[in-house]
Amino acid sequence: MAPKLPTSWAQLQLPPSFLLPDAFLPLTAKRGIKYGWTTAPARAKPARFNQQTAGLPTLEHSPAAALKRKEFTLPLRTGALAIKKGMTALYDPETGVRTPCTVLQFDRVQVVSHKTREKHGYYAVQMGAGWKHPDNVTRPLLGHFAGADVAPKRFVSEFRVKNQEGLLEVGQTVGPEWFLEGQFVDTRSDCRGMGWAGGMKRWGFKGQPASHGNSKTHRAMGSSGASQGSGSRVLPGKKMPGRMGGNQVTIQNVKVLKVDTEKGLLILNGCLAGPKGCIVKIQDAIKKPWPVIPGEEITEELATA
Repeated sequence: MAPKLPTSWAQLQLPPSFLLPDAFLPLTAKRGIKYGWTTAPARAKPARFNQQTAGLPTLEHSPAAALKRKEFTLPLRTGALAIKKGMTALYDPETGVRTPCTVLQFDRVQVVSHKTREKHGYYAVQMGAGWKHPDNVTRPLLGHFAGADVAPKRFVSEFRVKNQEGLLEVGQTVGPEWFLEGQFVDTRSDCRGMGWAGGMKRWGFKGQPASHGNSKTHRAMGSSGASQGSGSRVLPGKKMPGRMGGNQVTIQNVKVLKVDTEKGLLILNGCLAGPKGCIVKIQDAIKKPWPVIPGEEITEELATA
């Protein structure tokens, strides 16, 4: 015979709480034996991770925070493109000291485009140099240059700036007078490519003996790894023969010795990476004080007054 059902729910005896489903458990904000098992959603816990309710600072993982961290490492104004013509020397007329220097040629350097934080996420100036025949330029690039009202450029490069005050007008021409004599700049250019090189030339290996039983392995690299001690493999980063050169080289704190506006020449102290005819990116040195532009001093004095 079936058991008799209770006449009211008050007579119904519930099982222990640990046997009840989660839907009947009380809603708690903390987890643990002391507070009971939580039934709240995982992201509704106020004391977890770094939420505002936990009293911890907000993580700075955002584009705005990244730009703020890079403010002190971004130049205040744009750079320029120049062509390396070669090296020469300047002599001090008083002391006779010879100073080796590099000659850079400015060739129709113009502002082609802007990159803004609202549209692209950062501030930058796109500079172009040289000239290229329109027949050798693709249609998208022709439209890009036509929109800026500039002739097709052979070299195009971007220069990051700190804020919108470093953006020049599109189409503005930049010459060697953009830099001041005595200031310091950073240069970037591709070094001369060596092609495929062996271990002795690429890494300066000593080589193997010239005699005493050595058989046609005088310039060979030798062993590239152990059999069992290193896991029967070649360890990552092993110095071996391969392609050498052709990489971008940055030389910082290069002093400007002379500026020739009439001939479009910029004379820099010392040597720069790359062969004759290579393109060189020049920008204000990041590890030196910013150059004081004469025109900006007058503007700041008028604004202060």
